[in-house]
Amino acid sequence: MITVSDHRAANRFEAHEGETLAGFATYTRTAELVAFLHTEVDPAFEGRGVGSVLARGAIEAVQAEGLRVLAVCPFVSGWLARHPQYSHLEYRSSSRVTD
Repeated sequence: MITVSDHRAANRFEAHEGETLAGFATYTRTAELVAFLHTEVDPAFEGRGVGSVLARGAIEAVQAEGLRVLAVCPFVSGWLARHPQYSHLEYRSSSRVTD
């Protein structure tokens, strides 16, 4: 069974199977959002859905804090695109800079 926890000292969500680190998603946190920068799954766990469990657990933790998600990481971005029920959490800049 995969469990997901927020390892704030390391700025990452971690997925563990028992005591074994199966994957992680690094982030930067601000007062209004969590920007996911990079996701990695240990090759021994690839193809077992660890990335999806990690993404869901991390995004639901962000939602529980009342924050938004900025998906810089292509994996998290793709996961959000396949799970539109979380689209309301996606941060979109309201800045309209023009030349």
